[in-house]
Amino acid sequence: MSTNPPWLYLASQSPRRRQLLEQWGVRCELLLPDPQEDAEGLEVVRPNEAPATYVKRVTRLKLLHAVERLQRRGLPDGPVLCADTTVALGRQILGKPESPEHAAQILRQLSGQRHQVLTAVALAHQGQIHQGLSRSTVLFAPLSEARIAHYVASGEPVGKAGAYGIQGLAGLLIERISGSYTGIMGLPAYETAQLLAQAGLELI
Repeated sequence: MSTNPPWLYLASQSPRRRQLLEQWGVRCELLLPDPQEDAEGLEVVRPNEAPATYVKRVTRLKLLHAVERLQRRGLPDGPVLCADTTVALGRQILGKPESPEHAAQILRQLSGQRHQVLTAVALAHQGQIHQGLSRSTVLFAPLSEARIAHYVASGEPVGKAGAYGIQGLAGLLIERISGSYTGIMGLPAYETAQLLAQAGLELI
């Protein structure tokens, strides 16, 4: 194992993913979309698409676009990491809320219910693509309208799949989780370490 800390390009706007990588001793450089790129368009759900199929497909698409971006910008070659998280209630995919009212509607659906959080991870390195998937189950407590309104007013649901972030105030609304806490945050520790090891970038 090399004594030098691993280094990679992170194709994600999520500050949580960057923070987790830094906690694990990974140096990363952001590789974000150009203004003219339709990053949101990549997240469109196909009819009758299963949540796991969806999140793996979107993550791979985002990775391929990131690799093209790297080459287009003429940046030095290096590993490129991408991840995407989706929240599913049964087969229904609950994406990022489009408005505070939409966030409240999603939270009403999750109230008192178990749902799945799926995070797909993909790494491109030396012409190879390595992929992994984390599945976790989250149980929300029953939520009153007042608690939903308070949480939505915090602004935390914005830009988050399922309209919540477990590492913030929403952690106070969750009774139980089964699976990967870091996966629910957006970058599963075990699966990410496995992909990096496959590419020769062992973390530990």
